[in-house]
Amino acid sequence: MTGNPQSSDELTRRLTLPRYPRSARYDARWTIENQMGPHALWLLEWLAPALGLDRLPPGARVLDLGCGRAMTSVFLAREYGVQVVAADLWVRPEENAVRIAEAGLADQVLSVRAEAHELPFGDGSFDAIVSVDAYQYFGTDDLCLPQLTRLLKPGGRIGVVVPSLREELEGAEPPASLAAHWEPAYWCFHSPAWWRRNWTRTGAVTVEAADWLEDGAREWLLWSEVCAEKSPSEFMRGLARDCVNLLNADEDELLGFARIVGVRA
Repeated sequence: MTGNPQSSDELTRRLTLPRYPRSARYDARWTIENQMGPHALWLLEWLAPALGLDRLPPGARVLDLGCGRAMTSVFLAREYGVQVVAADLWVRPEENAVRIAEAGLADQVLSVRAEAHELPFGDGSFDAIVSVDAYQYFGTDDLCLPQLTRLLKPGGRIGVVVPSLREELEGAEPPASLAAHWEPAYWCFHSPAWWRRNWTRTGAVTVEAADWLEDGAREWLLWSEVCAEKSPSEFMRGLARDCVNLLNADEDELLGFARIVGVRA
């Protein structure tokens, strides 16, 4: 770990939240150095009980889809004793393999490059599929969920956490308070109710949860403020500053996170 102990201790204090005790065990600087958006470990820890990760048998196979820099894959393997396939399109698998090996999990986590619509896995390959802050990029396609659930064993479960809107927006323009910070890509943000309908009408899963993370925006803002100060990457500091501006402008408290969990039908 770099930096003096006082600064490290202060960083840990700022990023230790009571409702995420598992995440608090991970080095704060490691999470900042490997982040690619919202705090993925917090979001995965929120997802875990609804998805039933604690109930998976040792050695169960989990697909971590859109794993980024594999923080969530390390978390899954270490916290739940599962075998993880860490799949991402943007981050090279050899880069993730180094991080995974440094975590001592090379025998539990396999890093691969994969595009969500062309996954190179057979039917019934996984006990569970997890996606944190990634599913919104490809999962709004109505054909996506049926294609994914074929990879699950009968009774297998899929769970995602995505940036979300508390309620769907009407019309073709963002709210006035957000207009100056709105990017076209944000139209992939939807409400929990939208996701429940989207998943239910496919017939591919029985939806068990589609809910909203209370105080999610506040936690997202806290994390973005820290990353805007402490990220070693100027590019990531810039993205974090953009998030800070967006969230501070959200007068109507529309922004946050949705959790959706389904069981293969």
